[in-house]
Amino acid sequence: MSDTPRGLPFESPLFAAGGARPSLGQIGLQQFAPYLINSVSLSWTTRLAATLKTHDLTTTKMRALAILSIASPVTINELSLYALTEQSTMSRTLDALEEQGFIQRKPRSEDLRVRDVHITEAGREAFARVWPDMYDLLLKAFDGVDSEEYAAFTATLHRIVANIRKHGI
Repeated sequence: MSDTPRGLPFESPLFAAGGARPSLGQIGLQQFAPYLINSVSLSWTTRLAATLKTHDLTTTKMRALAILSIASPVTINELSLYALTEQSTMSRTLDALEEQGFIQRKPRSEDLRVRDVHITEAGREAFARVWPDMYDLLLKAFDGVDSEEYAAFTATLHRIVANIRKHGI
């Protein structure tokens, strides 16, 4: 039995020869998914950051407002988890968002130790102003990708995320 997991694209005769793992040179950077994911992510984040700057927002502020525009209130811990940001970074971000009048932190009535983060109307408006630019970037990134390909792509990403969690990667 081969050490190569089933379902990977490395099952072609070139890569499966003798059950040996292929080298990165054999796979090639343009076929190495982690490289492509990083390339897409860096390009997206860099372009988005420039766009957000025109709205006086950072990526972390935008992520917080995006999450809160969908689910409010949430705890700081939940917000950090959803925004893929360390709690200390999120706390500083929330300080700035509160100063801008975009969020409010309130103690939870049944447990005063827990503080819920609520988006304000000004916060909703701030996110509403940036969303069209974000959506336009999304459309440009997926130009020429049809709805079936997009659905398959996101389904594959969900499977990868589940595997990452399952295997503690």
